[in-house]
Amino acid sequence: MAIAKAAPDDAKAAPDEEGTHPARQDADGDRKAPHAGPDEQNRQDRPGRQDRQDRPGRQVLGVPRAPQGGQAPQGGQAPQGGHGRQGAAGEVASSDRPARLSSPLVLTMLLLLMVLLQSPVRRALSAPVMQSWMTVFVAVVVQALPFLVLGVLLSAAIAVYVPPSFFARALPSRPALAVPVAGLAGAVLPGCECASVPVAGALVRRGVTPAAALAFLLSAPAINPIVLTATAVAFPRDPEMVLARFVASLLAACAMGWLWQRLGRTDWLRLPAHAPHEGETKGAAFWDSVRHDVMHAGGFLVVGAMAAATLKAVAPASWLRTAADNPAVAVLTLAVLAVILSICSEADAFVAASLTQFSLTARLAFLVVGPMIDLKLFAMQAGTFGRGFALRFAPATFALAIASALLTGWVLL
Repeated sequence: MAIAKAAPDDAKAAPDEEGTHPARQDADGDRKAPHAGPDEQNRQDRPGRQDRQDRPGRQVLGVPRAPQGGQAPQGGQAPQGGHGRQGAAGEVASSDRPARLSSPLVLTMLLLLMVLLQSPVRRALSAPVMQSWMTVFVAVVVQALPFLVLGVLLSAAIAVYVPPSFFARALPSRPALAVPVAGLAGAVLPGCECASVPVAGALVRRGVTPAAALAFLLSAPAINPIVLTATAVAFPRDPEMVLARFVASLLAACAMGWLWQRLGRTDWLRLPAHAPHEGETKGAAFWDSVRHDVMHAGGFLVVGAMAAATLKAVAPASWLRTAADNPAVAVLTLAVLAVILSICSEADAFVAASLTQFSLTARLAFLVVGPMIDLKLFAMQAGTFGRGFALRFAPATFALAIASALLTGWVLL
């Protein structure tokens, strides 16, 4: 019985003893009554204990403390682990982010626009001028597209699967001999100008003399078998154009390499930092290169075909005759046109063949200048070797290409 009575006495003593202590201040700053009953004391202690575990200024895993009083912020429950606030911030950021146009969306919009405007488009295309324009445009694209795709596949395979050390071992150590050997290597290693720039950068990075690397950069897109075959198909009645293109392009490439070896300075050339496909598997790098070259070269092919069709069907014949009758003006006109159009070397022969108003020498200048220097090549060379290099290299290449075309045309055409 003494033991049974002791428990209530202890229970009564607990609140009295607890009440004799100074009044405690919970996390909210409220003072408790010194003589609260057991039930009221327990209700006041529970939130206080939770608040003491997460006092102001203390953060758990870098997440700020929840609002005081244990209440969740308005509009939802209190975030757990920071995910709620991060998710809300992501939703706000995604809602504020502007929508980006994708290629399928643009194509769908164009198709819908063509369907809505089919009657005006049909009437416009039925005009004789547009019929002539469409004929030239489709003919140039259909003839050039197979060679473009084949050239892109081969150039991607060489850029990815042929190690740059192969060129370093194959080239002579003397720069004067390495330049023509590197130029002739372009005849057996197909590659468009889009692929020749990173390959030349890899050669310089592997220790090949810059003069030889630049000779390969200029010759590979102009004298490889794919380009020469396309030239033979585009000029079936003028087979001498194939030999003239080979000789003029190789001569210009070697002359530029020797000129750089003689006058070039190392501080003009910025060495490439890394390979274009570093860190990728060979299969992924191959298809990335194919997609890149097809998109870029295909787009420039369409632009070049449109320009050729416009010159053929829309431009006044008197203007073309005036430019074509003066040999110097004709050569300079087509050389500048090659720089502006930036057509891929596998397809430029078909554009040149359609410009029948001009002489073979003028069209040869178009075929020699285009693969060596154009707008897209200038941008790629500036990005790979530096803007200072491109500003010096492009004008010299343009002048040497025109001079080589004039000399070769005078001898062979």
